[in-house]
Amino acid sequence: MTELVHRARDLAPSSAVVMTMGALHEGHAALIRAARTRAGGGLVTVTVFVNPLQFGPNEDLDRYPRTLDADVKVAEQAGADLVFAPDVAEMYPGGPPRVTVLAGSMGAGYEGASRHGHFDGMLTVVAKLLHLTRPGAAVFGQKDAQQLALVRRMVTDLNFPVEIVAVPTVREADGLALSSRNRYLSPAERDSALALSRALFAGRDALAGGPRAVREAAEEILAGATGLDVEYLGLIDPAGFTEAKADHTGPAVLAVAAKAGTTRLIDNVPLEFPAGAPVAPPEPGAAA
Repeated sequence: MTELVHRARDLAPSSAVVMTMGALHEGHAALIRAARTRAGGGLVTVTVFVNPLQFGPNEDLDRYPRTLDADVKVAEQAGADLVFAPDVAEMYPGGPPRVTVLAGSMGAGYEGASRHGHFDGMLTVVAKLLHLTRPGAAVFGQKDAQQLALVRRMVTDLNFPVEIVAVPTVREADGLALSSRNRYLSPAERDSALALSRALFAGRDALAGGPRAVREAAEEILAGATGLDVEYLGLIDPAGFTEAKADHTGPAVLAVAAKAGTTRLIDNVPLEFPAGAPVAPPEPGAAA
């Protein structure tokens, strides 16, 4: 299968890849359509691989949906030319790799704090798939903000000859971000999960008040939510994926993670703080 991908790539004047773990939905279709636009008449490859390296011992590797026949149809309808769906033996022929890509400090917080080793496994498989598919561009969704930031950093630091293209999060009409895990939600859990996007939108609407106003607006929505176990709410500087300072200007990401029932969900909105945005005074009792 790998040789077929290489032959197809060599015949294409330009190319783009969309990397997935399958269970494709409209969010993935939007990525594929963006790849089609970016590649023009060139090759668009969709990879489908449930990567064991990025699942922890108590995560849902065995439960993760595997729907390859349906995935191929979604990929074809969205404009893909090729679906590359290797098995574990093809991706890791010698067993788990002894040499891997490490996420470093950028992968330590937020998602990395509760999913130890997740980003190391993600970056390792992304690096392998970039070598195997040899694209001119790789298309990722903004919904996985930390993943996107880390892939961009890896490509820059390790001089991968590929353009990373980001596509906005696709949402359902009520604001819920599309996710392969949404299928696990009961109706009541789904209603609870809507507080995540409402909190993010409230924060975005408070942008003119500066970073503290953004945080407080989102926190207020989450504080009134029921049926959610909130893991984190972060206003993040994407350059190093660390918490944005009170006087932050430029790009930022307001991100949240929570469980609705047993289903863990993440969401975020990108922000842009203009120079000269309000800076809140320090909290009472804070060090000067």
